[in-house]
Amino acid sequence: MTEWIISILLLIGGVFVLVGSIGLVKMPDFFMRLHGPTKATTLGMASLLIAAMIFVSTSENSLSVKEILISIFLLLTAPISAYIMIKSAIHHKLDSIERTKGKHNIEDDV
Repeated sequence: MTEWIISILLLIGGVFVLVGSIGLVKMPDFFMRLHGPTKATTLGMASLLIAAMIFVSTSENSLSVKEILISIFLLLTAPISAYIMIKSAIHHKLDSIERTKGKHNIEDDV
């Protein structure tokens, strides 16, 4: 049963990392492109690290401290680094597409 759980977590993690990587390449501007690595890839890496924790804890009958520390570091640094990059892009007045600016007017839909 443990192998099934580890396999499912690895597949889920791989799919999220793939989706985040594709989003990094395919999104039209920097602001939208930043969501791929910070959201989907972080979730994918968390899933992969949980699978690694389960594998190590069942094979060695001990708690895996390395994966826990990596998870904490990843979950703390990804949002902070994304925030800093966004603030820097805003400061440097980086161009973006109209959809990113959030200036959607309801009267335009009518």
